[in-house]
Amino acid sequence: MSYHVIAFWALVTIYLAYKIFRCIRIISAQDVLIVERLGKYSQTLRAGFHIILPFVDRDAYFHTLKEQAIDVEPQICITHDNVQVKVDGVLYLKVIDPVRASYGIQDYKFASILLAQTTMRSVIGTMELDKTIGEKDLINSTIVAALDQASEPWGIKVNRYEILNIVPPKSVLEAMEKEKKAQIVKRSQILLSEGERDSRINRSLGLKEEAINRSEGEKQRRINSAEGKANEIEALAAATAKGIESIANAISDQTGSAAIKLQITKSFIQSFLHVAKENTEILIPADVMNLPNLIANLTEGKKAKT
Repeated sequence: MSYHVIAFWALVTIYLAYKIFRCIRIISAQDVLIVERLGKYSQTLRAGFHIILPFVDRDAYFHTLKEQAIDVEPQICITHDNVQVKVDGVLYLKVIDPVRASYGIQDYKFASILLAQTTMRSVIGTMELDKTIGEKDLINSTIVAALDQASEPWGIKVNRYEILNIVPPKSVLEAMEKEKKAQIVKRSQILLSEGERDSRINRSLGLKEEAINRSEGEKQRRINSAEGKANEIEALAAATAKGIESIANAISDQTGSAAIKLQITKSFIQSFLHVAKENTEILIPADVMNLPNLIANLTEGKKAKT
């Protein structure tokens, strides 16, 4: 047997051994293998040990049943108010039917990305810039609903979509920055003016209460002063009445006349001495010189009146 024949049969043996070895399939958990027999779908191999027929069966498609995170590249979207924004995101999906994922569409990942991008452009096109930035959850839910409906024949389930960044143009960012700064300044000025207003109101209320308290105090002081003066006048009147009564009782006594004469004489002399100062000329009536008769006439006149 020649060398070429030996080499040929050696190659045939190696090829047959390889094909027999390839008939053994060990599938990991959460993985599936789609097997075709003579070009038609034959079976779905899941986790475990499997043997397929050589030269008849072949591995057609391999899928994972784990949830997959697919990066959606940034794209330019135009908002309702004609502002261009760059948007990117992450798509989370899972294969639920490996057969439909294999034969329902050529590449479900690529199709899901394109559908997510077109849906995102459509949704953002109906919103203004401010709402677009603040309504990420609404955009995400809308994209998920559209993808979930369209991807049902593909045998996949879109669980969620998350927008990572919404980047407006630099000029728009600068304008938004200025607007935000103006709003902050306006809000601070309003707060300062409201604080100043409240301060003035509180100060005026304090002055009002102080004036009321002062007037109430002044009123009470005057009332107390008037009551004190009234009590003083009443006490003085009572003391005066009591003194007059005592004088009247003393006059009615036997020794009262002599006491009155003595008091009148004393008062007259003191008054005369007070008037008759040095270098002072006075005219004295003749009746005054007769002091005993004058005193007698005064006392008699007083008795007659009483």
